[in-house]
Amino acid sequence: MDRITIDAASAVPPFEQLRAQVAAQVAAGDLEPGSRLGTVRQTAADLGLAVNTVARAYRELEADGVIVTQGRKGTFVRSGVVDGRTDTATAARAAATDYVTAVRRLGLNADEALRLVERAWSDATR
Repeated sequence: MDRITIDAASAVPPFEQLRAQVAAQVAAGDLEPGSRLGTVRQTAADLGLAVNTVARAYRELEADGVIVTQGRKGTFVRSGVVDGRTDTATAARAAATDYVTAVRRLGLNADEALRLVERAWSDATR
């Protein structure tokens, strides 16, 4: 969300400018599924907006199915696989569960297991 700009002189309300720009970035693939958005407070501070303005934009984005808020974990761009809304979600979750079971059996913690996944992901894209 680095490229969000709010035009205070615009007739379009700031919450709508924010909502539209986030939605456009998601649609364009600039914000990928699973990307974490800034907290309401941090985004408000970064953009010079009131907290309630950002909260309204986030609520509308969530109502539109663009983002999902997971309590204290944060706010994320919706992911069909993670949210279970695609045909591949069941298979991906099963593979993830199998991996977690295997690495726990080997005595790894979550950080170690995640680093292995990140390394394998990086190696596979070379």
